[in-house]
Amino acid sequence: MNRLKLGVNIDHVATLRQARLVAYPEPLQAALLAEQAGADSITVHLREDRRHIQARDVRLLRETLSVPLNLELALADEMLDFAEQLRPDYCCLVPERRAELTTEGGLDVVGQPDRVKAACARLGAAGISVSLFVDAEMQQLEAAARLGADMIEIHTGHYADAHDARQRDEALDKIRLAAVAAHEAGLQVNAGHGLHYHNVRPIAAIPAIVELNIGHSIVARAVFCGICQAVSDMRQLLDATRPA
Repeated sequence: MNRLKLGVNIDHVATLRQARLVAYPEPLQAALLAEQAGADSITVHLREDRRHIQARDVRLLRETLSVPLNLELALADEMLDFAEQLRPDYCCLVPERRAELTTEGGLDVVGQPDRVKAACARLGAAGISVSLFVDAEMQQLEAAARLGADMIEIHTGHYADAHDARQRDEALDKIRLAAVAAHEAGLQVNAGHGLHYHNVRPIAAIPAIVELNIGHSIVARAVFCGICQAVSDMRQLLDATRPA
């Protein structure tokens, strides 16, 4: 079983900065510390309303990081234009609504095949690997493979937000089946959303998953122990579950 990669999302470092519209804390500094502590990639979501990460942050990260940069973005021309210019290592296309606090579900790939295919083609032509953030639904996975994505990120929010053990087990089973199906379809399988130190190990144990993208829980722990320790703690959990 291959070592599970850890992608660290630093959006909420920027959330803290934007709460006062000041110059600190600096997302780049958090990213570099996370990199030193064992992060395999850094994720940021440049939202259309710029509520946390700013274009300037993404440019600095692209210029400075030694690990891959994963840029999450909406399926919108403005965002695709930005990605084509910046050329991050990979982009993850996500649904986005102005009113939501955080991404609430997967991208509806089935319902907008032409737009998704065109976006995958544009980003691919710029040398960017394309991921689609999708729910653990077979029709969405099949569409992702058919329309030109290189990878998917399975939305784990339904698992993380389950109200009881039965719901959690059902969600976990769907994620397992989806991960296997996507892997067999030739897609790299990543996963994320709502994962934290107490629920991550069952997801981490799924062999088909290559990388977990985790942000809020790591930044929340960092408030008390620092970003290096918070990333290191998560890295150790993943390594204990999926040793190299």
